[in-house]
Amino acid sequence: MAQIDRTRTIAAAPQDVWEVLADFGALSSWVDRADHSSILTRGADGPIGTTRRVQMGRNTLVERIVEFDPPHALAYDIEGLPTRLRKVNNRWTLRPSGESAVVTLTSTVEIGSGRIQRLAERVMCRLMTRESDGMLAGLAKRLETSHV
Repeated sequence: MAQIDRTRTIAAAPQDVWEVLADFGALSSWVDRADHSSILTRGADGPIGTTRRVQMGRNTLVERIVEFDPPHALAYDIEGLPTRLRKVNNRWTLRPSGESAVVTLTSTVEIGSGRIQRLAERVMCRLMTRESDGMLAGLAKRLETSHV
């Protein structure tokens, strides 16, 4: 398993950041590469298990909430990627910093335990940094421009 963190300070209150992240079906309203997003199913006992459909060009992903700890952490597994990728997960964490929020997006990739598989996990994480940076930039743009 390999993981990579990307962090950005956003000039908005952590609660405001949380509200955007927790509006799980509205991802496409702030992520440029997401053409469409919507809730597919709601969790039986709250947000855990809720799924959303995300359309990115020809790719359709299903993301399932596996952790929901307001206003600190939101994590989801990503399905619909090549089957070689056993497990892909994004985890958002927030912490206050004055009147801003420090937001970290941790991406985890699990392919296997072999040497080549571990190398592939690291390569995949590095590829995901561009996506993570884009998501953090979109989140900042959404929140920082709405306060002007």
